[in-house]
Amino acid sequence: MKRPPEAAKRPRAGAKKTGKTAAGAGAAKRQLDQDPHALEGARDNGLEVAIGREVRAFRRQLEMTVVELAKAAGLSTGMLSKIENGGISPSLATLRALSRALDVPVTAFFRRFEEERDATFVKAGEGLKIERRGTRAGHQYELLGHSMGKRIAVEPYLITLTEESDVFPLFQHSGIEFIYMLEGEVGYRHSDKTYVLRPGDSLYFDADAPHGPEDLRKLPIRFLSVITYPRDD
Repeated sequence: MKRPPEAAKRPRAGAKKTGKTAAGAGAAKRQLDQDPHALEGARDNGLEVAIGREVRAFRRQLEMTVVELAKAAGLSTGMLSKIENGGISPSLATLRALSRALDVPVTAFFRRFEEERDATFVKAGEGLKIERRGTRAGHQYELLGHSMGKRIAVEPYLITLTEESDVFPLFQHSGIEFIYMLEGEVGYRHSDKTYVLRPGDSLYFDADAPHGPEDLRKLPIRFLSVITYPRDD
């Protein structure tokens, strides 16, 4: 009695996969072995990436090539490349060898791993309304975010000037300011010069010189203002 054709094609229970199936599995494994990005989904390699970034940064500061650092640390160039790309977790002995070759303490490789990464999300129209020193009627300041625990402070504002606005006073403060025009037209003074700003125009300047909107040419006026300055210790 002949076996039905479909039964002949059905694999036996427990049969070992061969041919294209096995080849495909092997190729996938080789891709994981060769591509460090493919490993990111399989394990959390944040520490390895942080270490690799620091090793690369210290090597470049010393103007060393991968070959030169690998030789000084007694490593293969392939191993060093994997470390710098965050592809492997180096042993303590390897980190000690790298620290000697780079003349830095072992702890220097971990300095950025625990740093806090903050973000500020502000939905449209929900920025913090504030009044800066010297602000007049009709001048609306909307704080769109702020930096936390950083040595450099960054303050982005959305500034709106309406038909009720008084003539803007001149400001002076430490740091750098960047302005990007969104709407309207304004004569903006900085030091002894006045710049006519229209939508799409920008102005970047030292904020310790007297500055501010001087001629409200076309209302309403809206512009982004980003102020940066060093924080006091």
